[in-house]
Amino acid sequence: MLKAGVLGAGHLGKIHLRLLEQSEKYTLVGFYDTNTSQAKSIAEEFGYQLFESIDELINAVDVVDIVTPTFAHFEVAKLAIQKGKHVFIEKPITNTVDEAKQLIELANTYNVKGQVGHVERFNPAYTAVVNKIDNPMFIETHRLAEFNPRGTDVPVVLDLMIHDIDAILNVVHSEVKQISASGVSVISETPDIANARIEFENGCVANLTASRISLKNMRKSRFFQKDAYISVDFFEKKCEVVKMKDVPETPDDFAMILQNAEGVKKQIYFDNPSIPSNNAILDELDTFADAINNNTTPIVSLEQGKKALEVALRIIDCF
Repeated sequence: MLKAGVLGAGHLGKIHLRLLEQSEKYTLVGFYDTNTSQAKSIAEEFGYQLFESIDELINAVDVVDIVTPTFAHFEVAKLAIQKGKHVFIEKPITNTVDEAKQLIELANTYNVKGQVGHVERFNPAYTAVVNKIDNPMFIETHRLAEFNPRGTDVPVVLDLMIHDIDAILNVVHSEVKQISASGVSVISETPDIANARIEFENGCVANLTASRISLKNMRKSRFFQKDAYISVDFFEKKCEVVKMKDVPETPDDFAMILQNAEGVKKQIYFDNPSIPSNNAILDELDTFADAINNNTTPIVSLEQGKKALEVALRIIDCF
């Protein structure tokens, strides 16, 4: 089993601590947090080993799980990688694209693995249909959340929209051609609601909306492609796959048939997959262990984390 340690014991860090302790692929060694009083309280309550410094923690583990504020990602990840440790970094990967590039180069130099915590890639509703998404040409996403002061130190694009950016880049196999966007600050000093239009070289268009001042929570994406419509509800963990095929010679009496202006008939049918229950954070951590043990590329690589950050920052530049 891989020895793991957590840097950062805030809201999400505590979840990572609990799941690493539960995992069958890691041995949780301990954690470090700059908030000394809070860290001692957590150590006393849950029995986790509290390290006195970042260096001590890094030296004691094989894998460093970085759940610190984004501004600290680069320095602590750099320190871990230079000591030959594998790194799991919460999203976004770093503050800047240049920092992300440096981490990628360092990881290659020191021959270590890195994964970025884009947890929606492990959402069961998404994993159930991702293999059915084939050359989508129009995508629409809505990620709306009720206001929570936690996370408002960064624009809503880096807080929420980046999840959908990563999911879209994972299924659109084309370079970004053009981006237009707008954002509005309502409560925070940075934009709380944003809309972006991403145009790809292959003609695909993605329209993304994110808000952290909504009256209800919503995390939905819709993918439109030739002869298919795929809907993913990340919040409710549900999905729907609607497909069209040529009408058979003797269609069923209850078949749903559409005819276009040219007289071409298509039959509509549902191809909804089963959705297994899972813990997405545990899955992303466990698959990272698999990548390390099997010497394979992590599901969300540092390179993919960099690409999501690049697009997110280009969107922010439009404001």
